[in-house]
Amino acid sequence: QVQVAESGGGLVQPGGSLRLSCAASGDVFSIGAMGWYRQAPGKQRELVAWETRDGSTNYAESVEGRFTISRDNAKNTVYLQMNSLKFEDTAVYLCNAHVRTTFRLEGWYWGQGTQVTVSS
Repeated sequence: QVQVAESGGGLVQPGGSLRLSCAASGDVFSIGAMGWYRQAPGKQRELVAWETRDGSTNYAESVEGRFTISRDNAKNTVYLQMNSLKFEDTAVYLCNAHVRTTFRLEGWYWGQGTQVTVSS
């Protein structure tokens, strides 16, 4: 069993900052790419940021320069530092990880999501 769990969401004013964390646990041998998606009410899920195991990153144009993804491979954790938050950043943020288990099975795992609300 592999579990992926996000934390760090909340309510923040425009211009504020939040840091999200996502940790994979359980039957984890190694993790490849890890990333963040978001889904706002009535909208499709969209990629926010992505990082490979070797540190290559990719960002949505809408968050480039404001959000920073990072990871701690020893802790099987990925972070999303969000600065200069805007109303339109309000969404449920979901973590996605490519996990190899101890039996060398591979799969993509999702967390349950954490709510980020930007409001004055």
